[in-house]
Amino acid sequence: MSSNLSSSARKVQQALSAYGVSCQVVEMPQSTRAADDAARAVGCRVGQIVKSLVFRGQQSHQALLVATSGANRVNEKLMATFISEPISKADADFVREKTGFAIGGVAPVGHAQKIKIFIDEDLLQYDEIWAAAGTPNALFKLTPQELQKITAGQVVSIK
Repeated sequence: MSSNLSSSARKVQQALSAYGVSCQVVEMPQSTRAADDAARAVGCRVGQIVKSLVFRGQQSHQALLVATSGANRVNEKLMATFISEPISKADADFVREKTGFAIGGVAPVGHAQKIKIFIDEDLLQYDEIWAAAGTPNALFKLTPQELQKITAGQVVSIK
């Protein structure tokens, strides 16, 4: 099945398999780039969509990924307290360099470089969630516990 996936989606599927989770990447005929589009495509609530947002430390220039519920906005000032420096939203070139993915398809795994990851505590209320899988129309279903396992992310309040 994974041989039919685009190269970016296949990279995510390989990363998932390496973590020992049985998640399957699916490529949809429609865009899943925005959280509401993704929720419509898979028939779930917007809150069940994992938005992988990349930020940049303003002093260290290190990447930080926030896996947040599609229903939430990230409080950048609050997130900055977790890494002890101000952050700003990363531009498209920085996101691609650090993750290997384009904005709109950033997966929580399979990154080009090691990235510090934070997980929105609001995702833990759901039995299943959906995350981007490398392209603007690929995703995979998983549990919040699987998200913690595959990212080693720190669960925090992001609002």
